[in-house]
Amino acid sequence: MTIHIIKLSVGSESVDDLAEWQAQRLNQLKRKGQKPELVHITRQMPKRAEELLNGGSIYWVIKGWICARQRLLELRPLVRDGVPYCGLVYDKEMMRVSPRPRRPFQGWRYLNRKDAPPDMSKGIIGNDMPEDIQRELALLGLL
Repeated sequence: MTIHIIKLSVGSESVDDLAEWQAQRLNQLKRKGQKPELVHITRQMPKRAEELLNGGSIYWVIKGWICARQRLLELRPLVRDGVPYCGLVYDKEMMRVSPRPRRPFQGWRYLNRKDAPPDMSKGIIGNDMPEDIQRELALLGLL
């Protein structure tokens, strides 16, 4: 069974803003001669690793809305100053999802497959609309 992770993207104003930040991070790593991969460091190692790595994604909450997801590739144990951490390694490809409101929370949470918003396919109506309009239409049940 597949399960996902949901995480706040603190500081991001939009999906494009998050994508731009990630692209800058990948470029920094390349310039330093390091492997260009996206890793979110978290204090807790997920206990449901097998379910997460069976097609799970990290869903990003931006400004109170679930807006995008990226496929999880690896859960990497890390140690910093003798303290264990987990590196959530995720795919560079970002998929926009049908916007869904989400209240603030700390850290990350599991997101059941049935509760995850569907992807917005390329070329469907609304996918190229500004995010604030997408959110309004989603509130009205039109998107």
